[in-house]
Amino acid sequence: MEIENWKFLVYLVYAILGLLPSAVWLLFYLRKDAHPEPNRLVLLVFLGGALMGPIAALLQFLILRVAAPSGVWPHIMAALNQSNYLFFLNIIILAPLSEELLKYLAVRWTVLKNPEFDEPLDAMVYMIVSALGFAATENLLNIFLAPNQTLSLAASQALARFLSATFLHALASGILGYFIALSLLNFKKKVGIFWQGFILAVIFHSFYNYLAWLLEFNKVFALALAVLLVSMAGLVSWQFRLLKKQGAVCRLN
Repeated sequence: MEIENWKFLVYLVYAILGLLPSAVWLLFYLRKDAHPEPNRLVLLVFLGGALMGPIAALLQFLILRVAAPSGVWPHIMAALNQSNYLFFLNIIILAPLSEELLKYLAVRWTVLKNPEFDEPLDAMVYMIVSALGFAATENLLNIFLAPNQTLSLAASQALARFLSATFLHALASGILGYFIALSLLNFKKKVGIFWQGFILAVIFHSFYNYLAWLLEFNKVFALALAVLLVSMAGLVSWQFRLLKKQGAVCRLN
């Protein structure tokens, strides 16, 4: 019985470590909102983003199965002189596209038409909340599925993802959230503005994934990764300031 209790405590600590990076960034970004969002909506969007995590993994798996050697991708990648076409497809193209889209859909399906969504800044806030829910699922899977997991290793993984992957998800979605706000304020050009933001978020996400992969071979790329994240953080901070200048609360729905 004592062994079972010990295992339960260990798993509980793993769960806390998996959720902690998202929770810290969530508290940080929620404090930037001068008009706090209802807790129930924040939780709803967070859970919506979290549910998109397994969906993204399943979607990527299914597409990669379709793109197996019997498919058309090997020929395309051969023309591009890219031997590891599955890596290129998933890490550089498929993962950024599917994950940014699903994080957006979590917001669109839960809160975008809600009366509480009533000022431009809400778009950035809710996109970041969705992204942190998504990242929480990734963090939990990363910890629980790691072979030979230990508490010290789980703690180091949580810290690394707090400074990297979790932060990346929040920033990429925050950038898209800014363009969503602009699109809602300019209905005539809303589609074009949205896709500008979506493509920009995907590009940042793809570049991050590529640098993270290079980091496995040469730690020098850690500096490039840090520069990318700091640049994205600066951009998101600037976007927050611009939307705050919109002034009084306005009806967007």
